[in-house]
Amino acid sequence: MKREEVFERLNKVFRDIFDDESIVVTEETTSNDIEDWDSLEHINLVVAVEQEFGMKFNMNEVTTMKNVGEMVDIILDRIEGK
Repeated sequence: MKREEVFERLNKVFRDIFDDESIVVTEETTSNDIEDWDSLEHINLVVAVEQEFGMKFNMNEVTTMKNVGEMVDIILDRIEGK
């Protein structure tokens, strides 16, 4: 899977979770960039991303991700079996 494909799928998840069709996530997108992204929505987002990609993040990954780009890195590493 290519990085662009992961972003396309993440855009759908983010738009669904935050109920905002205008959201376009980038490498640098953080919770500061999306108005309703609080701690509760973060949990909902993580669960939705896990479901979308058929994987589970570990607690360390969840707490250390600084932006969407780092989330994509983790997803690609898992898909590529690293």
